[in-house]
Amino acid sequence: MTDTPRYPMIEAIDLCKHYGSFAAIDHLSFTVHRGEVVAFLGPNGAGKSTTMKVLTGYLTPTSGKARLGGIDIVEDRIRAVEKLGYLPENGPLYPEMTPRELLQFFADARGLSRQRFAERLDFVTVECALQDLLDKPIRKCSKGQKQRVGMAQALLHDPEVLILDEPTTGLDPNQIRHVRDLIKKLGETRTILLSTHLFQEVEAMAGRLILVNEGKLVFDGTPQQFKQKGQGQMDQAFHSMTGSVAH
Repeated sequence: MTDTPRYPMIEAIDLCKHYGSFAAIDHLSFTVHRGEVVAFLGPNGAGKSTTMKVLTGYLTPTSGKARLGGIDIVEDRIRAVEKLGYLPENGPLYPEMTPRELLQFFADARGLSRQRFAERLDFVTVECALQDLLDKPIRKCSKGQKQRVGMAQALLHDPEVLILDEPTTGLDPNQIRHVRDLIKKLGETRTILLSTHLFQEVEAMAGRLILVNEGKLVFDGTPQQFKQKGQGQMDQAFHSMTGSVAH
């Protein structure tokens, strides 16, 4: 939206994460503003998942800063993650619970009132197409159904920032289209960092693309600018900047 203030909501500032002598993240810096949907790409082992785990507070950086909504994720993790909805790839769900029970558990953990939970449950049930799943044991859900439950969990508390790792994994084409539309709608007023291997997802949802390789930033610009690096082909641009075959 053109009238959305450009307020920094996700900040990686000279981030490093070392495992012994190996640098999974190597002096990585970027900022994502309110109202942006940004695709986060890189070959396997490039540091994408590690970066997302640092930004969400699951890992502590070796050096550098990570902020959500201006709040340092290391210094004040609880307050920072109040702003965050996180969908990890193949995120853990409690198989013995139903989606309704799981969402109630997360609502309680986040301190949502009974009325607020009821309102948000109605919203995520519709937006994540859970009408027929709410009382089905999660262990009996398909991969795509579990992905929709994970998305509902990420959206439940109406977060300002969404970090989504492969959000359309396991979904059928109709569900993929619905999730794309939802992400674009949410991105008008929220901040979304979207990890994906699929170039069609980038073009369908993101206004900006960040590419990392070997823990370093190698591209930050629009999908159109990225395609120009590969003579109009995203896979060619990916290959030329990472030396890897795009999947």
